[in-house]
Amino acid sequence: NPIPEDSAPGTVVAVINVRDRDSGDNGDVSCYVDGDLPFRLVSASKNSYKLVTQNSLDREKKSDYNITITASDRGSPALSSRSALALAVSDVNDN
Repeated sequence: NPIPEDSAPGTVVAVINVRDRDSGDNGDVSCYVDGDLPFRLVSASKNSYKLVTQNSLDREKKSDYNITITASDRGSPALSSRSALALAVSDVNDN
């Protein structure tokens, strides 16, 4: 679903669930958004994150985003996985 361009910072875009069946550091997972995008991840619980808007969006400047989220554990060696999310920004009459 597209997100309206007038969404306030902090608007929840998606909920990301992560799971690593290892124990100890090998099972301790952290996630982050790749690149310089107006989104951030906020920890919602031990195994989930909320993807929220960090800044205002402007559809006239950028109408869609490809958001890559990386999850990595604290094992040695560290293992990671990536997932991509396509997000469209819908127009709101701002004139």
